[in-house]
Amino acid sequence: MTHTTPRPDAVGASSTANPTARRPAGAAPAANATPRNGWPNTSPSPRPAERTSTRRPDVGKVDGLWPAWIAKKRVSSKASYVESLERTWRVHVEPQWGARTLESLTRAEIQEWVSGQDESRNATVVLRNLGILRGICADAVSDKLILSNQCDGIETPRKKRKEHTYLTVEQLFRLADESGDRRTMVLMLGLCGLRWGEMAGPHVEDVDFSRHRFSVRRSATTVGHEVVVDLQKSGRSRQVVFPGTLDAPLRERCARREGGEPLFLAQDGGYLARTAPPNDPTKWFWWAKRRAGVPLGLTYHDLRHTAASLMVSSGANVKAIQNQLGHASAAMTLDVYADLFDDDLDAVGLAMDSLLLQKNVAKMLPKTTASAA
Repeated sequence: MTHTTPRPDAVGASSTANPTARRPAGAAPAANATPRNGWPNTSPSPRPAERTSTRRPDVGKVDGLWPAWIAKKRVSSKASYVESLERTWRVHVEPQWGARTLESLTRAEIQEWVSGQDESRNATVVLRNLGILRGICADAVSDKLILSNQCDGIETPRKKRKEHTYLTVEQLFRLADESGDRRTMVLMLGLCGLRWGEMAGPHVEDVDFSRHRFSVRRSATTVGHEVVVDLQKSGRSRQVVFPGTLDAPLRERCARREGGEPLFLAQDGGYLARTAPPNDPTKWFWWAKRRAGVPLGLTYHDLRHTAASLMVSSGANVKAIQNQLGHASAAMTLDVYADLFDDDLDAVGLAMDSLLLQKNVAKMLPKTTASAA
């Protein structure tokens, strides 16, 4: 009797031999089902849907975090400082690091970058360059984009104290006289110790002639080609005293003017702008310095230093000088103008010598004479 082996796809075949047999219409075959040709199913199992990332692809790069970092600075910093940060980013930081991913930064190459700059740039520029990169990396750590800030622990150059230029009273007034209609402005800088923006910011109504004071409530700082009016550097207003020699010229300047007008007007009626650096030989300040016979390298800020030196020479105490200049603390005043207080050490030495001499003389006198004295 002939035995016939049933075909795998026969109607009476077992479901284990053919898992696809008798499946309901429209149902998908089992994952391990054997196709009708008898070969095993080698097609890959369907992959789960991939998670779509919502993070921008540029966030992992240094320049991807720059917009958010500088936006924070615009909230908390003066416009002139923000402008200097933006310029530093464009010139020094972005070309070197902008396209780099945050994970690729190493402490060694950042240290090499800083050390290389130390030979060609002053310490202030180097520290500002590193500060921008460090700030961006700190944000990346906070956002958990990187585990640590590779800018931490970098050795930086020390700032070298710039030698101040001080004018004598005679030199200051000679310079003012050679400045023409800007005479009052030069004396305000050189006698009151104002920064340029603080000199350009006050209004007519800020001058109090009864007390010889004016309020420094705002700063008119030249940023690029425009004047930005903001709070002064410390963020707080202060009272500044002006000497009697400025009474008459200030009264003349304030006469018949509205209280809300800037004390020093530009030609367009707005705030006075710094249109050129102080050492530009095509501008009024350079020619005034030349005619007055003062150092040609003198800057507007050196007039503030001159005011500080005149205050120290007049015997003003450190706290009063601090308030006049708008420093954050008396310690800052002492640090910035340490060279002006060297003479005080000489005075201390003379006073000590005088005291010791009196004591020694008293010891040398007879007891009766000393007691009588």
